[in-house]
Amino acid sequence: MTDQPKRDPRAPRTANQRGAARLAAVQALYQMDVGRTTLEETLAQFGSFHLGREIEGEQYLPADVDFFRQIVGGVTRHQLAIDPAVDQALAEGWPVERVDATLRAILRAAAFELLRRRDIPSRVVITEYVDVAHAFYDDDAIGLVNAALDSIARAAGIDLEKKD
Repeated sequence: MTDQPKRDPRAPRTANQRGAARLAAVQALYQMDVGRTTLEETLAQFGSFHLGREIEGEQYLPADVDFFRQIVGGVTRHQLAIDPAVDQALAEGWPVERVDATLRAILRAAAFELLRRRDIPSRVVITEYVDVAHAFYDDDAIGLVNAALDSIARAAGIDLEKKD
């Protein structure tokens, strides 16, 4: 028996290196989308300035830099397959290009992992990106992320009921 207190399931999870990489990847994808920066520029900027450092008083958590690069590069390379999967998961009439840029970055990064990184348990991917959504939203967007990722996983033939 341990003396450690039980963790409140509603409390934010302690970030790990992969979780920090996911958050940074969403920020990088947002920057690429809104700021129209290239993949190379974005990877260089995040690698040099953002990952695991303090910038303008904000502490960036240490991240798995290789994993960060895999996500951002993977979304860029596979976007032509990712966007239709996200479109199918969203309500009719709301294609991925029509949703908020931050939400779009979250959905694209998560869809990349669900569709192209089958070595990572789908439940982990969904939980981690719902947590990322909590960093940006306090509203229905979090439920939309959860539902869309569940839909993407099911459409890809991933059984969410079994343990990965």
